[in-house]
Amino acid sequence: SSEDSSADEKSRAEVEEEDKSEVVVEKETDKESEESVGILVADAEVAAAAPAPSAAAAEEEEGAVGEDTEVERGLLDLEGGHELLQRQVLVVLYQEWFKVSSQKDSQADTVRLYLRQVGLTTPTLLPYVVNLTDGNGNMALHYSVSHSNFPVVKLLLDTGLCETDNVNKAGYTPVMLAALTAAESPDDLEVAEQLLKLGDVNARSRQAGQTALMLAVSHGRVAMVKLLLSCGADVNAQDSEGSTALMCASEHGHTHIACLLLETGRCDIGLTDKNGQTALSVAEAAAHQDIIDLLKSHASEPMSAADLL
Repeated sequence: SSEDSSADEKSRAEVEEEDKSEVVVEKETDKESEESVGILVADAEVAAAAPAPSAAAAEEEEGAVGEDTEVERGLLDLEGGHELLQRQVLVVLYQEWFKVSSQKDSQADTVRLYLRQVGLTTPTLLPYVVNLTDGNGNMALHYSVSHSNFPVVKLLLDTGLCETDNVNKAGYTPVMLAALTAAESPDDLEVAEQLLKLGDVNARSRQAGQTALMLAVSHGRVAMVKLLLSCGADVNAQDSEGSTALMCASEHGHTHIACLLLETGRCDIGLTDKNGQTALSVAEAAAHQDIIDLLKSHASEPMSAADLL
């Protein structure tokens, strides 16, 4: 009958779609994708919009198969085929996303095309794709920041969908990773500032409780220290060992950064860590004479002012 013919054609089409999807997944895991972003997203849209088999089609399928066990298996295949196809297409979509967005040489134009296609065809997927994490808990934002790929960072932030305080498995947020970058050009610093204002600049890493400011100080990132201070970083925050940003500067001999911290007028040089050390005793232990002199001079200034009163 025409109904049987229609059901057979539908079943064959679904099987062909599943086979096609499996081949695509297999290919994508073995080599760099050369397929159009638009095609991948369109496939995801088709899979999401495809209706599940109707009860009539299931009954016709049951009539076509002789034994009960084969009938049950056929029905399960029909019911699970739709979800399987969606999962397979989405796996390809997400694998492609990390290839496009999270490499050191990722291009902003390609990422823009990808996001535009997702937004046009399957807008409900866009927030999920932007904030997708890999096995290490890293989003595309983590990777683009760590690669100092600021054009891609800006593109991601401009979507307004980025969860900027997401913590990866190592315990770091994109803001913390930004503190380690050598952003110095005006354009890069502008994007870094955008990130710092959207995220929590005083969030602490899970392992040692360090803030972005402490990380920037420890690695001698002068421009980032200035930027973090201007974005409200707590200059007196202490990590799990009680160390402050000033103690970090004193330990590593970053005299210019120590000056920047002291110039804020908010830096408490009397704070002690869990070993009872102050920034001055840390500098003395490390034999950084310039910082020792700087701290002693700063410590004497309030007293001199008081004496004048």
